[in-house]
Amino acid sequence: MKNLISIEQCTAGDILKILHRAAHFEAQPNRNYLDGLVAATLFFEPSTRTRLSFETAVVRLGGRVIGFSDARTSSSTKGETLKDTIKIVSNYADVIIMRHYLEGAAKYAAEVTERPIVNAGDGAHQHPSQTLLDLYSVKKTQGKLEDLTFVVVGDLRFGRTVHSLIEGMSHFRPHFIFVAPESLALPEEYRRYCIDKGISFEETTDFTPNVVARADILYMTRVQQERFTDPEEYEAVKDVYVLNLDLLRDAKPTMKILHPLPRVNEIAQEVDTHPAAYYFSQAQNGLYVRQAILCEVLGIDRED
Repeated sequence: MKNLISIEQCTAGDILKILHRAAHFEAQPNRNYLDGLVAATLFFEPSTRTRLSFETAVVRLGGRVIGFSDARTSSSTKGETLKDTIKIVSNYADVIIMRHYLEGAAKYAAEVTERPIVNAGDGAHQHPSQTLLDLYSVKKTQGKLEDLTFVVVGDLRFGRTVHSLIEGMSHFRPHFIFVAPESLALPEEYRRYCIDKGISFEETTDFTPNVVARADILYMTRVQQERFTDPEEYEAVKDVYVLNLDLLRDAKPTMKILHPLPRVNEIAQEVDTHPAAYYFSQAQNGLYVRQAILCEVLGIDRED
């Protein structure tokens, strides 16, 4: 795997290999596999967990990090094209980790450089490293990936983590219950994807204890204000679903709550101490998975 652009490029074998290697790094995250190598983190959109976990992954593997966390500090503010930015940075780095507000930006970057590109999120399209850490979290907590029910709640229209999750789980016979207001419902292309791949799913606007009780994984998402052009449209849906303790009263004992974070109001603070709350551990898993991803795209295959 030279680049990680979309989770759809990954076979079941690719996914399981990365998850296996992530467990290797969880057991011992400090390895000297990237000694002498430089990673560039180019974040044209804000990020906390993704950027810091990738940068920590590089440092714990013995590499060095260059780049920017704010596009306003880059030459893009002077009119430099993405192509020129990628070509220039390719002179300095061995791998490029990029988040961009335009769908398809990572794919384009991979076409103009020989350096490995890791997509850290492109618009409302894909977030493959998040999906791999989600799947690692699922496997850790459920003991398997196959035949699980996912209740996915919130912004299914713009939520790139949801879109990637559907594709990543397509190899493992999931059942999805999609919970969203009509204005944030799953895009037609992903409904069609589920049908074409034989993925069973249902859709509802109701977020109730009965729905939560069916979940092996409850996947909460933030309504993304930055994706809305109409502030009134955002205000109408921002707090439509809030997970509280009452909604968890009939949950399975083994059910876990995931969230790609950051959260706003969609998970009440009282839920943080519930045994099902796993979202902070999920974020920690991102370090180990991103270490595995970096080794994969750089062709480093060691397990000493």
